Amino acid sequence: MSTAGQVIRCKAAVAWEAGKSLSVEEIEVAPPKKNEVRVKIHFTSLCHTDVYFWEAKGQNPLFPRILGHEAGGVVESVGEGVTDVQPGDHVLPIFTGECKECPHCLSEASNLCDLLRINTERGGMLHDGQTRFSKDGKPIYHFLGTSTFSEYTVVHVGQVAKINPEAPLDKVCVLSCGMSTGRGFTTTLLFFSILDIYEHMTYSSSLLAGFGATVNVAKPKKGGSVAVFGLGAVGLAVISEMTGGGVDCSIECTGSTQAMVSAFECVHDELELDKFITHSVPFLDINKAFEYMLRGEGLRCMIHMDA
Repeated sequence: MSTAGQVIRCKAAVAWEAGKSLSVEEIEVAPPKKNEVRVKIHFTSLCHTDVYFWEAKGQNPLFPRILGHEAGGVVESVGEGVTDVQPGDHVLPIFTGECKECPHCLSEASNLCDLLRINTERGGMLHDGQTRFSKDGKPIYHFLGTSTFSEYTVVHVGQVAKINPEAPLDKVCVLSCGMSTGRGFTTTLLFFSILDIYEHMTYSSSLLAGFGATVNVAKPKKGGSVAVFGLGAVGLAVISEMTGGGVDCSIECTGSTQAMVSAFECVHDELELDKFITHSVPFLDINKAFEYMLRGEGLRCMIHMDA
């Protein structure tokens, strides 16, 4: 039975207060409006960015909120004007989207879309500023335009990347953030032939910018040496091999100014997505994912929405 055009009741992990355990409970998800897509999330994982905004350190707190931005799912329904994807398509939500029309989207040097660039303080949808999530009639805010800690979410069509349905969602979902952080990759994915897993992908708007920043901007030469500062998901996405005796270029992936300085001072195997995923939990145990990350025990914890 089709659910298009209807409000869907589903489970979501809601952050009601800063630093407090997420509460998995039933919410309402409204149908997508113009240029929006409603997606059934099958797998999502926890990123340090989710933890940072959950703790509400250094930014304006916005609660209640559904966090999450690294996931894989299937399109359930589409709103008016959506032609890029259709129900049944496998997609990855993308926190930094592309409208495909603004100067930044048309440029080969930047993917900082004028319309869909990151806005951590926006809690509603672009179409009308309203949320598509609610609980007992009260709104629940969105996060990074994705909010993947919900069985169903609504995103702008420019914030989903269509992928080959043969790609395993429980693995390729880490590509939606862990390898997209950074700058230097736009339009279609040109580098899938490098890694077998990428051959499953068919289209993306702004994926693999971390990897793309390495290949397109730093452009390390074959046989050269590279230092990567920060071996989280982003760092592992750009790393080559460990080397001694100095490097020809270095890439900073921590976001730390001091680390950037150290990286500049340093100048003069194939990636397997399974290595990013250190833990796995059912959706009802999502708070364990936060515990693993806060204790420094995990890189990526896969959260099974259907479990």
